[in-house]
Amino acid sequence: MTLHPLWGHEAERLMLARARQEGTLPSTLLLHGPRGVGKQRLALWMAQLLLCESPEEEPCGCCHSCRLTLGLQHPDLHWHFPLSRPKGASGDRLGEALEKERSRVLEQTRVTPIRFVHLASPFGIYLAAIQTLRRRAQSRPSMGNEQIFVVGNAEALVPQEASPEAANALLKLLEEPPTQTRLILTSSEPGRLLSTVRSRTVPLYVGRLPGETVKRFLEKEAGVDAATAGGVSALADGSIGRALGFLPDDEGVVPLEQLRLRALELVRASLSPKQGDAFALALSFAPTGGRSLVELLNFLDQAIRDVAAVAAGAPERALNPEIADLMQRAGSENTPHPTDAAKCLAAVERCRELARGNVNPQLLIAGLTGDLRHSLLGKGQSPEGSPS
Repeated sequence: MTLHPLWGHEAERLMLARARQEGTLPSTLLLHGPRGVGKQRLALWMAQLLLCESPEEEPCGCCHSCRLTLGLQHPDLHWHFPLSRPKGASGDRLGEALEKERSRVLEQTRVTPIRFVHLASPFGIYLAAIQTLRRRAQSRPSMGNEQIFVVGNAEALVPQEASPEAANALLKLLEEPPTQTRLILTSSEPGRLLSTVRSRTVPLYVGRLPGETVKRFLEKEAGVDAATAGGVSALADGSIGRALGFLPDDEGVVPLEQLRLRALELVRASLSPKQGDAFALALSFAPTGGRSLVELLNFLDQAIRDVAAVAAGAPERALNPEIADLMQRAGSENTPHPTDAAKCLAAVERCRELARGNVNPQLLIAGLTGDLRHSLLGKGQSPEGSPS
């Protein structure tokens, strides 16, 4: 099996290919943009282009190097990404255990290149992994003229074990990259990278894909029927990775649908005139595992943007079709102003940072819904929705 074809991002691909032809392609790049839009796949496409034996504006796809790259077996391509920390591994053994786990994930990607990837928690790109990367960067290329190192979800360099050690180790490589070495970082949250790491890379924004592109990918690459592909692409928000999470897995579970509905519950409780609804919802969460809330809060961001869209009189712009009904049932006296909804995003971001610190989820949700009610229901209203 090989990697699935790269869909979309034609303008970025053309720009990168021309920079390669003109000899102006930076040795360190940061591909940043929304989660799941194909940043790592674009980075691997770049690696294929650079390693191809007869490249033009696209890799030839036929030469020995292209075939090895597509099979994730080229000795000069090194792809690193966040992993769960192997149990019982520490010290010198941690690097070996992480390499074994990385090899397992790469093999899984070869066998099943189209699948929803949900990052386990806790996860990270650990110092031991970056030390392994740095050692390899000091060696000579095996086949081609250069080695390419892809570091996906590079924001995971910082929060692991509340220490920037891994990011600092990578920084040393960025400051003095060996000859014949190229680094490509990808990130959905570039603001979480060390500023010194960002300053030593050339950023390239990779945006959302058109809904029709996501739909055609699902039909052609994932074998989804047209009706299902249309519904899923509407929820995907321009992200193929997100779209795959709205397809049922082998057990019939739709991973992201559960998170989406949970985010809608948070909106409903925050719009409810009864403060007890918010407390009841908070108690329905487990008292441990705060990091597991991060993905839910990402969905809540979108739900709040939908509230703003409906409040502004543009319900057709809402990603979640249920939002308009939730707001109608909340009553006209509890209809927020679009700017009030926008203020909620700061509260969600504060909650997300606390969740990364593994704070009690019940406390986080109770505090968050209180902040959301304060913004959505207005400063002049009491918790029960009557004037204070």
